Order: sequence, then C-alpha cells, then structure tokens
Amino acid sequence: MKYPIGIQDFEKLRKGNYLYVDKTDLIYRMVTEGSYYFLSRPRRFGKSLLISTLEVYFRGMKEFFEGLRIMELEKEWAEYPVLHLDLNTEKYATGVDLENKLDLFLKQCEAKYGKNPDEYSLATRFEGVIRRASEKTGRNAVILVDEYDKPLLQAIGNEALQDDYRNTMKAFYGALKSMDRYIKFALLTGVTKFGKVSVFSDLNNLRDISMLRAYESICGITEEELYSVFEEDIRALGKENDMTEEETKTRLKELYDGYHFNEKCVDIYNPFSILNTFVNKKFGNYWFETGTPTYLVELLKKNKSSIEELDGIEIDGKMLESIDTTSQNPIPVIYQSGYLTIKGYDKEFETYILGYPNKEVEKGFINFILPFYATLKNKNSGFEIKSFVKEIESGNTDAFMKRLQSFFADTPYELVRDLELHYQNVMFILFKLLGFYTQAEYHTSEGRIDMVVKTQDYVYVMEFKLDGTAEEAMRQIESKDYPLPFECEGRKLVKLGVNFSNEKRNVERWIVSF
Repeated sequence: MKYPIGIQDFEKLRKGNYLYVDKTDLIYRMVTEGSYYFLSRPRRFGKSLLISTLEVYFRGMKEFFEGLRIMELEKEWAEYPVLHLDLNTEKYATGVDLENKLDLFLKQCEAKYGKNPDEYSLATRFEGVIRRASEKTGRNAVILVDEYDKPLLQAIGNEALQDDYRNTMKAFYGALKSMDRYIKFALLTGVTKFGKVSVFSDLNNLRDISMLRAYESICGITEEELYSVFEEDIRALGKENDMTEEETKTRLKELYDGYHFNEKCVDIYNPFSILNTFVNKKFGNYWFETGTPTYLVELLKKNKSSIEELDGIEIDGKMLESIDTTSQNPIPVIYQSGYLTIKGYDKEFETYILGYPNKEVEKGFINFILPFYATLKNKNSGFEIKSFVKEIESGNTDAFMKRLQSFFADTPYELVRDLELHYQNVMFILFKLLGFYTQAEYHTSEGRIDMVVKTQDYVYVMEFKLDGTAEEAMRQIESKDYPLPFECEGRKLVKLGVNFSNEKRNVERWIVSF
C-alpha cells in the first residue's frame, strides 16, 4: 500500500495509486446542499487535500473519481472556473506580505480570465476576476481558499499588523458577497475561526460546518475507517512491535485518537500521525514534530495562564466557536489549533469542557513549552528531564532539588509580579513530563497537598511556600497529616518542604524528612 505522506494534491494522489480514505459522499453533500462554507480543522488534518479534491471535482475530471462513492451520486460532471487561493505558502511578517500574496494570486487569475486597468484595488480586481471567469466560461465561479487565517495567526501578538491584515482581508473577501450572482460555490478553510473579520460578519450566508455532526468526519479518520481501511496495516504494525492486534489498536487509540469537533462527535484519529505510524511501522510523535506553536506559548504567557488548568478547562460555547482577533483569551485558539479538544458539554449553561485529545498531543505540548518557562543549561530538554528522572527514581532529593534550582535560574524580571504562577507552571510541566503519577493540590480530609509524585520506590509529598520558610512548609505537611494516605503503599515516603524567594526569583531553601 502506498501512503500519501505529504501529498495534498488529489490528482497526484489518484494518479500515483496512493491510499485514499473516501470522503467523496460528504463532498457531494456539500456541493448539493449549499453554496458558501467555512471549515476549521487543525493543521495536517487534510484541509488542503479536501480543497484539492473539490478543485478536481469542479473541473469535471470524472476519471479521477473512479471507484469512489461520488460516482454513484454525481451524474452531470460539469466543468466550472476554479479560483484557488492558498495562503499557506507565505511567511507573513510585514504589512505588504499579504498584499503581495493576493496580488500574485490575482495576476495569475487575470492572465487566464483578463484584466481591467480601471480595477486598481485588490478587492475590485477580485470582483472583476470572478465576474469575467463566469462570463468567459458561461458558468459561475468556484472560490477555494486554503488556510485563510495564516496571516492572522502569524501576527498574533502584533496588534498593529493584525489590524493591517484584518483591513486587507475585510475588503478582499467582501468581493464574495458583492459577486454572489457569479459564484457557484465557495469554501474557506483554516485552523481558527476569527470573528470580527468580514468573511464571517458580512457573509451572512457563509455556513460554518466546523462543529456540525453531518461533517464531523470530513477530515481525519474515524475508528470505523481505521479498522476497515487499515486492517492489514494494524496487523503488520503489531507484528513489528511484538504486540497483539488488540494491543496495537489500544496503543493507536491512546496516542492518536480522541479529537471531537462537537459534543456528540465520534472519535477522530489524526490522519498524519496514523499514516506515518503505518509507513514507519513505529509509534511516534509525528504530528507534533511537524510544527512549533510558538504563538500559543506566547498567548499563554502573556495572559498568565495556568498550564495545569488547561486539561479540564470549561469555556463558553460562543467563545469557542469564534475568536476575536483582539481577544486576550488563548483557550479558543488552543482548541481550534488542535491542542485541546471537546471532552464534555454542559447543555444547561452551553459550556464545553476541554482537554488534551491524546497522549501524543499532551506529551508533545508539555515537552515543547518547557524551554519557554524553564532555564535549560544544555538547551536540551530531553537530557535535562532524563537526568531529573534518574535523580528522583533513586531518591537523590538534594540532586534533583539543585537541578530544579537551575530550571528557575535567570527568571525574567517581568515575571516578578507573577512568580507564584510561574513556579506552579514550571513545577507542573516538569513533573508531568516525568511520566509519573503527578497531582498538584492533592486533596485530603485535612487540606490540599501542593504536589504528590510517585515512582516505583518512592512517594514524594511536597509543600511549597512563597516568601515563607521551608520550615513552615514542613510543619504544614506534618500538622495536616499529608503523608497519611500513602503510608500503606509500600513505597519509601519522602516529605519535602520548599520555599521560593521573590527576591532571589528561585528556590531559596528546602527541607527533607523521611
């Protein structure tokens, strides 16, 4: 079987006899039930392939759909003029970058459908191209926009540049409404749905299918598709890794499944990770390693977010479905980018409960953000964590506390006012990465333990103070009987009282008791 790793062109995929998970019945539903659509999905989820498939379909290239479901549905196979704008191929760093990209797109369209010198702006040129494409071919135009939000995402944190891009997009996409009588079909895709951009505020006939059950599986792989299309691959993967078929399925599920795009959504597997796993016959963090979501980290730090609270956070439904580019709340962006997914829904209050979709995303995200919060001597988080693990497993408390001090070294002065949250985030990230049982603010009948860490041989009960004393922290552990729930577990109990200092911006002192 040939796997289409990195192939986003439907024509190339079909010519090369690559594997294709058939979504054409959903595509037919789209084109026959409506005209204007928007779809949000995380990166590497098949949005570009969907756009390419629609382009081949609207060009009437019937031969590429042989053997697919749409052949039983479509009877006409008419050819339409297709205007395909891909915004994913540019790095948007200045105000002119977006304008240059749109200008190039329009020049290519004008070379095919003609140009009017009186059309001077990007918006009027777009209107003219749409009209002439329709008039020249005798059929209304199809508009396909891939990754419409790439400029806005890259400008997160730069309000002036975001403003510039918003104004450009507002005028440009306004042409879709004014040229409605010349348009057969339009689909815009992106990672996020930004509100207050005219694509959504002015185009009141644009149908957002991102959270609709009818289209929940249009990108990604369902469990039914995984078990039917990849039946032989699952067995081969298991054999290569000395696992039974059921063990292989379980491992695939915990690593790559768990995406939900509405409150009743079937489980969706990450297609990029699934394909890479089968072609390599090896489990890995494929999706996360293809991108570095630095804008997400900047949002988290800027908005003083607690990393621990991301998993299980609750958010208003309206806020989740549309993002205001001026908003300071990072959670909707993190959700739509694929790092959080829907885990539950409160119907009464119309709020969603979010969490990490799977182990690949959780581990990858936590590992990625560590260098943004902690100082790493070797700039190698893997080496630092490995050393940290060995020290904790061996009960070498002083060694791992000294390493912890190094993680907090050189804390930026701008964090002084938020040191407590900064400490909490670093501690949570570190112990989450260790892969041990870790629970911050562990509840007992006598109070809350700041952190509990379990290894094969040890249980660490930790209490932290900010501008207090290590002795105070230890007294609280003792007086509240925090170790009591763990005394019968057969592990060696380690009590650790730690004091952080605002002045030193680091761990000041710690006390260990056994």
